[in-house]
Amino acid sequence: MNIQHCSITRNNSRSIAAFLILMAFYPAAIALDKTALQLAISGPGRDVGDFVRDQVRKPIEVLDFVGIEQGMVVLDLYAAGGYYTFILSKAVRETGVVYAQNTPQGLRYIEDRQDITQGEALNNKINRGQLENVIQIIRPLDKIGIAPESLDAIVLAQSLHDYYNTNSTRALDMLIQLKDLLKPGGVIAVTDHVGISGRDNSAMHRMEIQQAIDIAEAAGYEVESSELLRVRSDDHSRSIFDPRLNRTTDRFLLKLVKPQPG
Repeated sequence: MNIQHCSITRNNSRSIAAFLILMAFYPAAIALDKTALQLAISGPGRDVGDFVRDQVRKPIEVLDFVGIEQGMVVLDLYAAGGYYTFILSKAVRETGVVYAQNTPQGLRYIEDRQDITQGEALNNKINRGQLENVIQIIRPLDKIGIAPESLDAIVLAQSLHDYYNTNSTRALDMLIQLKDLLKPGGVIAVTDHVGISGRDNSAMHRMEIQQAIDIAEAAGYEVESSELLRVRSDDHSRSIFDPRLNRTTDRFLLKLVKPQPG
């Protein structure tokens, strides 16, 4: 099945709807094949820097923890340069779909440790990896254009702190909006940099684990946590961009579940 890479606009919203109808005729999601996924993300379609990130981010274990399966419809919220977009595409395979969401401004940011923009990095991944099940959405969350209760899962990686530290109510509203997009029982994988009480976590791009749990529960999710990404050697008094940390930060991993009705 081929899916054209595109930005969702009013002109192509009908084609997206037709695609979702087509998806109904494909088999239901089946369990993640971790061995096959490891092979799929080990090829030349990824940047060398992504392999370095894998050591800290442990993406296959993360997807396994939250329950990503072949055939799912998944949103990579603020996909940036496409680190998770590539991995999700290979995980859900040809019977699934990945929405890679960015804003026009975000696509102009410079990709981490590269001389290209995040938009260019994402397009490179899509083209080199032949990610035919990826659809780019270039618009903010409040105009995302995805039908309610149509997503199986969402990945929210290293960005909840940006919402929360600016305005905790903004973070709450964002999680509520995402819940509306999820099917009952759908999940959000949240990863972020651990902050500690009494520090300027906003300046350091961190947040406290309990803050994330509290805001998720306030939005109506059931929350499960994992120690998978914890790094005890991290100096929580430093910015995540401090070169002395070499981007090896202590991170929390949460699975937010939209409750089933009744």
